[in-house]
Amino acid sequence: MTRSAAAETQQRRDPGFWRRLWAMVLKEFIQMRRDRLTFATMLAIPILQLVLFGYAINTDPKNLPTAVLARDQGPLTRSLVSAVRNTGYFDIAYEVRDPRKLDALISSGKVQFGIEIPADFERDVRRGERPYVLVIADASDPSATSGAITALQGIIDSALTRELRGPTTTRDQSAFQLRVHRRYNPEGETQLNIVPGLLGVILTMTMMLFTALAVTREIERGTMENLLSMPIKPVEIMLGKILPFVAVGFIQMAIILLASRYLFHVPVVGSLGLLIALTTLFAAANLAVGYTFSTIARNQLQAVQMTFMFFLPNLLLSGFMFPFRGMPEWAQAVGEVLPLTHFMRIARGIMLKGNTVADMQIDVAALVIFMLAAMGVALLRFRRTLD
Repeated sequence: MTRSAAAETQQRRDPGFWRRLWAMVLKEFIQMRRDRLTFATMLAIPILQLVLFGYAINTDPKNLPTAVLARDQGPLTRSLVSAVRNTGYFDIAYEVRDPRKLDALISSGKVQFGIEIPADFERDVRRGERPYVLVIADASDPSATSGAITALQGIIDSALTRELRGPTTTRDQSAFQLRVHRRYNPEGETQLNIVPGLLGVILTMTMMLFTALAVTREIERGTMENLLSMPIKPVEIMLGKILPFVAVGFIQMAIILLASRYLFHVPVVGSLGLLIALTTLFAAANLAVGYTFSTIARNQLQAVQMTFMFFLPNLLLSGFMFPFRGMPEWAQAVGEVLPLTHFMRIARGIMLKGNTVADMQIDVAALVIFMLAAMGVALLRFRRTLD
């Protein structure tokens, strides 16, 4: 008789086996009920994933903000603009008269596309001269522009047919030519989009997790009581725990930037000093969040769970994995609260576009407000924990 068969025979002979097994299962359910945070996390994670992947994620964004610079105001120009709008991919948010204004809107990220219609457009079309229509695309996120550009190219053959009079076009020739300029990433290289975002993703995960674990470990081991017996203030304890991880963040940032430059050939067009300063600000905000989690968690497992619950929306709603403008309005509103969303724009703006603080005022301000709020909550929670 084999060992497994002997074990099964012993189980049948032992009438208390099922009773003890049921007692053990019941004990685990009671323990799970007492650890409410873990139980809530087990239920919340699949619900969160279903909602985000089912409703918030869209790989083919529509209604992308667009600026139009029309140097011609004829009927054909209006028909062309109307046809662009009717594709569903373009939301004409600005009509400008100055090409410098158009460039500023694109570099600041306020619009995804700029469309420039040349002077004498209608006259040249009716003469059969096939003038150029310039489309400027912010290609720092290629997945957000590829579908729209494909749809726009299909307009060439049909946009002006109703307005034209006479044999100005043939089946083999369009009324005008479309010239597309993909700025910041003309070749559509994925690493130019991914690597700047990885800087924020890695710092978000490591800064929060390590800080939450470090403080929770102090509480579990009882060494926090030794700190409290010393003549040191709560804010000094908090800063003392955070600053070493800021140094670790600098090391991580240096590794990522060196790898992006020499392995992936991602340029840093803007100021490296500005990028370092704003990355430090971003790291401090995440450290404060991790510190807050450590004051709530009872053990290191709960600290990891809370970190993951905060990290998952950051990852999915920031624009790192999926186009931000392809999400519904409620998902974009949630994403605007998260620090990784603003840091993504800052990192890509500095590295790919050469942006300055003036070009990123809203994102820098949002990051500062989040950091101050996170540090305030962390300090308040820590004071309550001490009491």
